[in-house]
Amino acid sequence: MEEVSLREGEEFIKLGQLLKKANMMSSGVDAKMVILDGLVTVNGEVENRRGKKIYPGDVVTYQGESVKVVR
Repeated sequence: MEEVSLREGEEFIKLGQLLKKANMMSSGVDAKMVILDGLVTVNGEVENRRGKKIYPGDVVTYQGESVKVVR
């Protein structure tokens, strides 16, 4: 499982931004589409809000690839 670190001083990252930062998506538009299509899970549950706040310890999965957010 890949880990993505928050920038210093950040408490969370939005779901769409995380998908781009983890190189799971090449653009925000792509991230928006897969999120709206229900293809992304956060901690095992489907999430369809690209603005969902993702905190350290949360695990995001798309197409079998998982990313854990860390400080």
